[in-house]
Amino acid sequence: MAEAYIVDALRTPTGKRKGALSHIHGADLGAFALKTLVERNNIPAEDYDDVIFGCLDAIGPLAGNIARSSWLAAGLPMHVPGVTIDRQCGSSQQAVHFAAQAVMSGTQDVVIAGGVQTMTQIPISSAMIAAQPLGFKDPFSGSEGWVKRFGTQPVSQFVGAQMIADKWNITRREMEEFSLESHVRARRAIAEGRFAKEIVPIAGLEHDETTRETTIEKMATLEPLAPGGTITAGVSSQTGDASSAMLIVSEKALKKYNLKARARIHHISVYGDDPIFMLTAPIPATAYALKKAGMKLSDIDLVEINEAFAPVVLAWLKETGYPHAQTNVNGGGIALAHPLGATGTKLMTTLLHELERTNKRFGLQTMCEGGGLANVTIIERL
Repeated sequence: MAEAYIVDALRTPTGKRKGALSHIHGADLGAFALKTLVERNNIPAEDYDDVIFGCLDAIGPLAGNIARSSWLAAGLPMHVPGVTIDRQCGSSQQAVHFAAQAVMSGTQDVVIAGGVQTMTQIPISSAMIAAQPLGFKDPFSGSEGWVKRFGTQPVSQFVGAQMIADKWNITRREMEEFSLESHVRARRAIAEGRFAKEIVPIAGLEHDETTRETTIEKMATLEPLAPGGTITAGVSSQTGDASSAMLIVSEKALKKYNLKARARIHHISVYGDDPIFMLTAPIPATAYALKKAGMKLSDIDLVEINEAFAPVVLAWLKETGYPHAQTNVNGGGIALAHPLGATGTKLMTTLLHELERTNKRFGLQTMCEGGGLANVTIIERL
């Protein structure tokens, strides 16, 4: 089978809620990443085969196929198509998978995978809230098949996070210590300039503006999201505004445009688990991916697993036995935010650059996704 290669990867800084990027239209934020990627690579803009973007809650400024409108807003050739996909939080990671599959199949040679989210303007679950006046309180309302299979249990990421903390006996203190470490690692990464090569400044913002100076004592004062629970805002990912993009090409394109591959897509897969627990799928998805790839977890040098909530990562660490020291080494969504549709390629951009910085070979990325799903991507630095 043909190979798919990563030639370039970039992201904007992540803006905090009502922060430096909050005023930028989604199409313009996506356009910035696309235009920058095209301008700094030796491929004529008219030769791109497709643009695949992840985005959730695609209403208002994010509606109307944001991949296509971002490309056009960037002033790029009209004949190049675009498509927007929604695999929940893993949307832009799935965009990488679709781009790689297109290249591996031989049907396309030059594809951009990425994502955009403006969570200040369009908060999480905005699409669901918009449907409530039509009589739909949630996506499952009125589904006889869903109720027959899963009953009327609440389907919520917050409920799922609490269920994970309870099942794996993860204490609030453990979660808060993990969250504090995420901030410590992120602030260190920024101070040492580890993100400098992957971030393209925009609107005067040069660094992620979401890290906090916090303490265990401060987090201990936060109220639980549900009475009697242990999940608080302090152990949850932050919302954010950002875009990210990666250039995926074939070997033919490498030769044609005299490009240097930075990494090879070694493995791609997606796996499902209990949609009520919702956030546990990274655990079986990792085992499934390694089996398919013929690898052991000890073969993996670095892992990026999205910090949607601290117990998601802590349960994965407990089940896999993988070292925390090699996981989210520059912090994660708790400190650096989780801009939904942009997060997949944001994390992979960070993973690629960290493999290069540390001269490591294999990186694995996974993340929990609504519906009880998880994508896994293994990349090999070249």
